[in-house]
Amino acid sequence: MSRNPYYSGPPSDHFNGERFFLPGGRSTDKSRLDLLRWRFRSRNLPEWPKIYPGLPQDRPPQRVEGGALRVTFVGHATFLIQTQGVNFLLDPVWSERTSPLSFAGPKRVNPPGIAFEDLPPLDAILLTHNHYDHMDVATLARLKRERPCPIITPLGNDTILRKVIRQVDARAFDWGDSVDVGGVRVHLTPAQHWSARGLYDRRMALWCGFVLETGAGKIYIAGDTGYGDGHLFRDIFVKHGAMRLALLPIGAYEPRWFMREQHVDPEEAVRMFQDVDAKAALGYHWGTFRLTDEAIDEPPKRLAIALERAGIAPERFRAARPGEVFEEAEYPPTSS
Repeated sequence: MSRNPYYSGPPSDHFNGERFFLPGGRSTDKSRLDLLRWRFRSRNLPEWPKIYPGLPQDRPPQRVEGGALRVTFVGHATFLIQTQGVNFLLDPVWSERTSPLSFAGPKRVNPPGIAFEDLPPLDAILLTHNHYDHMDVATLARLKRERPCPIITPLGNDTILRKVIRQVDARAFDWGDSVDVGGVRVHLTPAQHWSARGLYDRRMALWCGFVLETGAGKIYIAGDTGYGDGHLFRDIFVKHGAMRLALLPIGAYEPRWFMREQHVDPEEAVRMFQDVDAKAALGYHWGTFRLTDEAIDEPPKRLAIALERAGIAPERFRAARPGEVFEEAEYPPTSS
């Protein structure tokens, strides 16, 4: 009998009846001893400022119609994506801390790029996994009250949400599944990561990325992921084709011996950008909550160098700041 409190389903190439895993038996797991080793060795680290301002807060429109695309970076891994008259909110976090405790844990160093009150109506929330810097129950409960909509999330996370948010509309899917939201097809894609809300539930809920298939190009959302040998991202390209826009993590990567299997660094993010053949990209997962050892401004500096070495114009892949807006009137652009 499974001891998994979140999900009960048949075994697959990434679920053994109790825990999810990466196909091929690759592991992202680190032991508690590894965690202590990291913490005790992490000395003389660069300090993060208490305040690291983003751009002025954005006030998005109610809707963006047709082939136009508007994406606002709220901070860390939170984005508002508007296209085809549909509004998606990704991994929403408006709390001051990403922690099970309200008084301890990583603290926000810049305000959200959109004031909560300025959010437009939402058609779906996309939730990649259950780590506290992505599944923020306080924000999700407020959204349930003030911007109600379905939450699309991988297997098991719906159970977690139902236990803490009354009557939440959480809908769980597996890798490879897809669902229609207002004419936009949402595909769940694999990622090299893991999950846990406590000490004893590691990998008992699934994690994912997303591809949004619109009538005006595709948008790839990587979620949290390591790079591995890169086949996950090349497989996404083979299945879905080139991307109009990719949202790719560029931070929370040091020390590499601990983080390599779960978080990409900027150089690997550039390889992901190439693997999915993205026209443009925004880099996230940096500069809002301190989770790892690198300096707050190191990710964009390394990203700039990696792009130069790869011969990619810097405007094609920007390290996003809270409040930053990516806009395109149409896709593909009309020829002059």
